[in-house]
Amino acid sequence: MNDISTVLDEFESASKWARSLDVAGHAWNRPIAEGKATIAGIVSHLLNWDRYLIIYTIPSVLKGEDILFPEFNAFNLSAYEYAESGVKQERLLAEFADTRMELCALLRSIGEADLLRAVSVNGASHCPHTGSPYSLLYVMGEFVDHDRHHQKQIELAASARSVSS
Repeated sequence: MNDISTVLDEFESASKWARSLDVAGHAWNRPIAEGKATIAGIVSHLLNWDRYLIIYTIPSVLKGEDILFPEFNAFNLSAYEYAESGVKQERLLAEFADTRMELCALLRSIGEADLLRAVSVNGASHCPHTGSPYSLLYVMGEFVDHDRHHQKQIELAASARSVSS
């Protein structure tokens, strides 16, 4: 996935998805599987990454710097803690949807050259899975895949819970 408009449209669609999501209260704060995050935790995780992209990743790329991602476990833990802080489902979903739209507007304001410029990600110049060179657009495409993975998890967990309730 490397067409700019396709990547950005797909990325933006997560906002609409979040606004349409309605998870039964009992399912929202239960782990999706044993040892896994809750639906609330996953949404908070997506929100946390969007904020990171806005605050750190995009400004770094626009300054000609490489992308540095934080240590994932500690980063994700902070998202899960926020989800467990008592934030309401409606608020967390709205925060994610609004932040995603802010991120998409920022990405759409960036010129093609900056989106396609080669960058390193945590010191690697190419994706270890595909061998493709990293660029901001490539990384955003990976986040689209990341979104899809978590959306599928949430939808499966929510539908399984509504059937068993």
